[in-house]
Amino acid sequence: MKRSLSIYTLAILLVCVLAGSACKKILEQTPKNSTYGEVFWKSARDYSGAMAGNYALLRDALTDKNNRYYMYGDAIAKNYFTIKYNGDGLEGIQNGDFTFKYNLNSLGDWTKFFKTITMSNLIIDKVNKSTDADFSDLTSDIQQFKNKIKGQALFLRAFTYFEMTRVWGDVPMVIESYEDPLTAPQLPRTPAVDVWKQIEKDAKEAAALLEWGYAVKQERAVTANRGAAYALLTHLYLWRATMSNLNSTVPNPVDVNNADTTVTKLLAQGGYTYTDTTNYYMTFIGRNNTVTSSEGIFQLYMDDRTQEGSKYHIGLEFLRGEEYVDYFGNSARFWVPSAYFNNNYQFWFWNGSDWVRPLDTMDIRYRKNFDYVNSTEPMCRKYSNVVYRNPGQSLDAYLSNDMIIFRYADMKLLQAEIALYKNDLPTAIQIINDNRERNGSNPANRVDDTYTRDDLMWEYVTERGKELYLEGHIYYDLLRTRKYEDFIDWLTASRFTRGGFYWPVNPGLFKENRFLVQTSYWLGKI
Repeated sequence: MKRSLSIYTLAILLVCVLAGSACKKILEQTPKNSTYGEVFWKSARDYSGAMAGNYALLRDALTDKNNRYYMYGDAIAKNYFTIKYNGDGLEGIQNGDFTFKYNLNSLGDWTKFFKTITMSNLIIDKVNKSTDADFSDLTSDIQQFKNKIKGQALFLRAFTYFEMTRVWGDVPMVIESYEDPLTAPQLPRTPAVDVWKQIEKDAKEAAALLEWGYAVKQERAVTANRGAAYALLTHLYLWRATMSNLNSTVPNPVDVNNADTTVTKLLAQGGYTYTDTTNYYMTFIGRNNTVTSSEGIFQLYMDDRTQEGSKYHIGLEFLRGEEYVDYFGNSARFWVPSAYFNNNYQFWFWNGSDWVRPLDTMDIRYRKNFDYVNSTEPMCRKYSNVVYRNPGQSLDAYLSNDMIIFRYADMKLLQAEIALYKNDLPTAIQIINDNRERNGSNPANRVDDTYTRDDLMWEYVTERGKELYLEGHIYYDLLRTRKYEDFIDWLTASRFTRGGFYWPVNPGLFKENRFLVQTSYWLGKI
């Protein structure tokens, strides 16, 4: 019987973390001879608490190990930010070496992702087996509540697997709930193409169960709705269209069309709009601000007014100088290299006598996102909503910035990528130019019909590099569009076709699962 408590204990502990002192009363009311399964899952409050715990698990998975979401999606793209040597070998990943022991044991470990999936599986299973009597404390429609809980759990499972397949490719796929983890089967890695099918199935089911809007204002964007499911599907279709065959540069037209249909419906029905640039930082702060961003589709809650800010947010790694954090010095571990500005903000301009390449310093993203731009170590201030836990002495700094996963601008730009895959150059040109105009870019920095498709693809990835800087998308954008060689010197075409952009698996995991095999590119290298 003791073995059967572990998954329920996890659920209870997550509820305790979120409910604070209320947890003590829950535990005191639990008979000592009862299993947690017999006293939990008996109210809407239990299901809501478990779902909140599921989000907490996802946040932990993405922020653990040096903010792994950004390490995977931004850091290894190399020329977007630089990691200083600090003794842990983290900077080595920017040269394509993922074999350093610290990185293997941390960033190569998918354990926390599977904790999120395990919780999702449990919630889905319990909802499917529940009866109306289990929601006697609910005053609203029971079926609608069950749809919401199950839809969110399906979305989190789908998103977690999507993130894992982009990092490791083939991964073990578990979609059943095992009440006794010790009886769960050891599974080999499932081919990514099959995992993608399950992701699509889960995301579609989630979309059907969830609503476009939110009945509770505070849940906006920080819990999944139909828009989040559609955003995930759009990314999935484009990833599958371009990454199913690494030897081909021709996207699968079926998935391109699927992406087109999905994102078009999302933008038409989701109710999302751009945040006015005068409130630029509101997009990256969170849900309960004076000005709430209308761009957010899905983001992870990190508001320190409820003590849920982050002391280890990636934004803190960039901040320097007393004007940002009182007790920080004049150097930071992460900084923005000149290559980023040259690649993304320089543009060709005829000055009347010669072609020159000035920086587009008029662009609001250049002006708002960076400081110390003339120093040797420019700083990113995109995430700089600092809250001091010790305000009297301005000590113990936390960042109160949500982790943005999907937002409106991301989806709008993906339409340009879809247009390029369809050879619809005029549409791509319009989208790129509209985005630059919206951000106050230099009027001379526009594309036109003299640009080839390849030229426009470069402009597209640099536009996403400006818009979505440090939002976990850049590396995957370069892989999809096959522009990686222009920005990442360690990723050659030969290494790409052999799947050398995927991560190796922490060798320690092989002790727990005899069916696991190492990522093919890394065989013999670890």
